[in-house]
Amino acid sequence: QVQLVESGGGLVQAGGSLRLSCAATGRTGDIYANGWYRQAPGKQRELVASITSGGPTNYADSVNCRFTISRSNAKNKVYLQMNSVKPEDTAVYYCNAKTLDSTYWGQGTQVTVSS
Repeated sequence: QVQLVESGGGLVQAGGSLRLSCAATGRTGDIYANGWYRQAPGKQRELVASITSGGPTNYADSVNCRFTISRSNAKNKVYLQMNSVKPEDTAVYYCNAKTLDSTYWGQGTQVTVSS
């Protein structure tokens, strides 16, 4: 089992920055990939960014060049640096971790961008 807890969400003005953190506990050595997803009201959950244990990253077109995903293996944490945020970035952001036999989710953290 892997447990994930997100933090760092809140209210931010358009053009500002926010850093989300995801702390993992449990079988963290089995995690081979992490991701950040988001879900806005009335919309489906979508991938924002992902990173594998080897380092390669992937971003949604809508956040490319504005958001950066990173991980600290020593701290068992994954981060999402959000820069130049826009009102359309408003959503609940979820951390995700994948092992060979399962996928785990955090409880989510709300990000609200005011115009």
